Amino acid sequence: MVMTIQQWVNGKAVSELSLQDRGLSYGHGVFETLRIAGGKPLLWPEHLQRLLAGCQRLSIPTQLLAEQLQQEMAALPSVEDGVLKIIVTAGEGGRGYRLPVQPVPTRILQLMPVPVYPDLPAEHGIEARWCQIRLACAPALAGIKHLNRLEQVLARAEWTDDHIREGILCGQDGCLAEGTMSNLFLVYDGVLITPDLSDYGVAGIMRQHLMALAGSAGISVEVKKLQPKDLPGADEVFFCNSLIGIWPLRLLEQQVFIPGPVTRRLQALLTESYCAC
Repeated sequence: MVMTIQQWVNGKAVSELSLQDRGLSYGHGVFETLRIAGGKPLLWPEHLQRLLAGCQRLSIPTQLLAEQLQQEMAALPSVEDGVLKIIVTAGEGGRGYRLPVQPVPTRILQLMPVPVYPDLPAEHGIEARWCQIRLACAPALAGIKHLNRLEQVLARAEWTDDHIREGILCGQDGCLAEGTMSNLFLVYDGVLITPDLSDYGVAGIMRQHLMALAGSAGISVEVKKLQPKDLPGADEVFFCNSLIGIWPLRLLEQQVFIPGPVTRRLQALLTESYCAC
């Protein structure tokens, strides 16, 4: 049976949202996208922690929010494999940017099927390209997964070739940042390196998880500012997020990359960590 998208708003199976909701009007909210495997939401504590931190950064009340989400997730239909998207907005508000005196957050849960990739990108790698758009330096928003993703939308609109699966973004400072839908890792001489996201981008849960797995396996990990010229010289390059896991880079505008031992080791460690959940 093919799963259709199901949606709940504040615990009720409805698809309507108030036109006064601040998430709709201003992008005032955050979201998390989780993989469900074996009937369990993977890395849920980490996703919840980032969601709550994002709400606090955006002045969205978090009192009882964790408990409400836990109850609503427990009431969802049983799914062996799927995708769960959780959106929390600042709720309804009047005209203007000023927050209501007592904001009441809106909680949206969406249950969707897992994307299918017949070409096995995790095994064979993917083709990517450079994006022209640059991410604005915004330390107040950097790291969190807020609802305003227009930079990523515009970046993804730069190509229509289905063979290209991801685009690489830099910040306004010219440094490497991330993919349009993923975080970026480079490997140099066995050292795992990921761009510093202090000023822009999304500090992904999978990024965090992989750094922890690498550290526990004795793989050196660095977070640092990287230039675009650093990427072509890397021994290995891969993209990651909570749905795709790890996708090695295979081709970047005529340059060929080969999925290497660090990438393959991390893929194996990731699979093992899922089995332990």
